[in-house]
Amino acid sequence: MNAFRKQLIPGALALIATLGVFLPACSAQDKGKKMDSMSTGSNQVLAVVNGQPVTEADVRKANADQFKALDREYQQNLHQLIENSLTQAVQDRMLESEAAARKITKDQLLAEIKPTAVTDAEVDAFYEQNKARIPQPKEQVAPQIKTYLEQQGQQKARTEYFKTLEAKYKVDYKLEPVRVEVAATGPAQGPATAPVTIVEFSDFQCPFCSRLLPTIAEVEKKYGDKVRVVFRQYPLPMHPNAQKAAEASLCALDQGKFWQMHDAMFANQGALGVDQLKAKAAELGMNADTFNKCVDSGEKAAAVQADQKAGEAAGVSGTPAMFVNGRFINGAVPLDQITTVIDDELRRAGSKTASK
Repeated sequence: MNAFRKQLIPGALALIATLGVFLPACSAQDKGKKMDSMSTGSNQVLAVVNGQPVTEADVRKANADQFKALDREYQQNLHQLIENSLTQAVQDRMLESEAAARKITKDQLLAEIKPTAVTDAEVDAFYEQNKARIPQPKEQVAPQIKTYLEQQGQQKARTEYFKTLEAKYKVDYKLEPVRVEVAATGPAQGPATAPVTIVEFSDFQCPFCSRLLPTIAEVEKKYGDKVRVVFRQYPLPMHPNAQKAAEASLCALDQGKFWQMHDAMFANQGALGVDQLKAKAAELGMNADTFNKCVDSGEKAAAVQADQKAGEAAGVSGTPAMFVNGRFINGAVPLDQITTVIDDELRRAGSKTASK
């Protein structure tokens, strides 16, 4: 557990959002969710109509999707509050121990945490990396960027400091994270025995999904065989070509070309019409007749729908959405937000192995 990992908007997205640019996911909140089931509730009578009782179970059954979503959100928020409160309690205990050992106050300890000064070169570098998403000229936003980088530096310094205290005072977190059961079925990269599995629900026409690609590539490069990435379909209704693109990717899977088709479609999201998909398949060396028949017949539509239902049942309402060993991450988040969870999962896996 990282001492300061809980931020309202992680990483560089915080400043970019402040500058009024974009949301990190394609949202489908206007789409009615269809949940599988809900607890039946009690038989308490809530009303009587013409002599017939209306029970809590009746009400819950009639609105099962809303109740299930509400319960999931409550459990997540409750766990978030417990986790944040636990982090604060652990930090307070460590500060008390360190202050007593050094015979100074906790405030004096915290005052010693000082980040390195932010340079103009770092401001320039941040702007260059994110200027496509920042509509204002650099001169106008440079002060905000510098302030943001200073805040990030302070957070990083505090995080590193508390990590040293965790090691010194042998902190062992026992709280388990919230996990959602999501089947890791579909096209995959990485070994099935990997200790970390990322199940990604994605839409080939969603711009935020394409922005996540280089991040996932960095994850695969950094962790190698420790991570398995599974792709599942979640075409959104506002993207007219997403459904057929999803089907086309599964048609490509039949010919062993899923990831090549995946990369080609994300590389040019403006060319996802059926004829364009067929052209891409031919360029990738697929059997044209087999691929074209597969796409035209709609034989993969049921498989796409099954992925969507699985995503909805897990709480997905927009893309991209990821589950890292069942831990939900929503949107095109920065690399460090994903690696924080992966590192924690690897630590937990190591602890379990060591304890056997």
